[in-house]
Amino acid sequence: MRVGFNPHKDKIQETGDYFHQVILPVYIPSFEGYFKDSFEILKLCLESLFQSSHKKTYITIVNNGSCKEVTVYLERLLSENKIQELINTTNIGKINAVLKGLAGVRVPLITISDADVMFLTGWQEATYNVFRSFPKAGVVCPTPSSKSYKTFTSNIYWDLFWSKKLRFTPVKNRAALEAFAHSIGNEEFYKEYHLKQFLTVSSNEGTKAVVGAGHFIATYREEVFAGKLPKFTRYRLGGTSEQEVLDLPSVKRGFWRLSTEDNYACHLGNVVEPWMKEKLLSVKKNATPSEAPALLERKASRLEYYLKIKLFAKIIFAKKILSKILWMKGLPKDVSGKY
Repeated sequence: MRVGFNPHKDKIQETGDYFHQVILPVYIPSFEGYFKDSFEILKLCLESLFQSSHKKTYITIVNNGSCKEVTVYLERLLSENKIQELINTTNIGKINAVLKGLAGVRVPLITISDADVMFLTGWQEATYNVFRSFPKAGVVCPTPSSKSYKTFTSNIYWDLFWSKKLRFTPVKNRAALEAFAHSIGNEEFYKEYHLKQFLTVSSNEGTKAVVGAGHFIATYREEVFAGKLPKFTRYRLGGTSEQEVLDLPSVKRGFWRLSTEDNYACHLGNVVEPWMKEKLLSVKKNATPSEAPALLERKASRLEYYLKIKLFAKIIFAKKILSKILWMKGLPKDVSGKY
């Protein structure tokens, strides 16, 4: 039996004062083997996030089947209001966890991050600056990579093919690229020429952004996810799941995938190292009021997507053609064929 009238019926849901959501899937099933240091890594990640993020940041943790100790820790963070949302599930995989985090919150900017990232001072403002400077930016990564220039970026080449705004310029933070290579256990990931130059776009005001964006941390315009997303993916990790949810939705709407010119996050991996705690101490408290960058909407065009991403990419990324384009954009001839 129901008595009375629910006072919340027909009331508009308030979005609060938040304009930036951070979604962090967490999967730590035990403290053994691969996951031996994962809990400490998670704590470093979250402390850096709390320290570096402004007060208008809505933090969503998707507890993706972690063990009891981790679950208790995350529930305490929620009770202390350090995070705004905690979603507990069984292990449904990274991207399915991300899809759960995307539901129920409406803000203009959404950062999706792995739980082994250290957020550095200024990462949000640097990200916003790219969005402000490049109206076509749909995804912005705070960790630039010299190797990201071919991944769903052919629309940038199409738009700026004859423009001097698309050029190879000196790498801003060589040490950060070397640190990333170390973090994935592959010191040779970047060759010497990758550490010297990367492909950038320049705005009219002189702001530079690196072409391409990685997956382990990136900020997306909410509009990117406004289209039809899969309800679930059958992959727990990898496969085509990241492509379907994190890559294609952006370029299908005509947006560019970019990264900040300097580095504003560290990939930690799964083993704690002495430098990590020292680095955390250098992360400054973000007490500066921030405003969301003005974002102009773009209408999705199937024809534009087919021409720029499907057809044009096959032409320009053919090895012989690409080497000439890279040379035309500023790489030395002896490097352009192997970059």
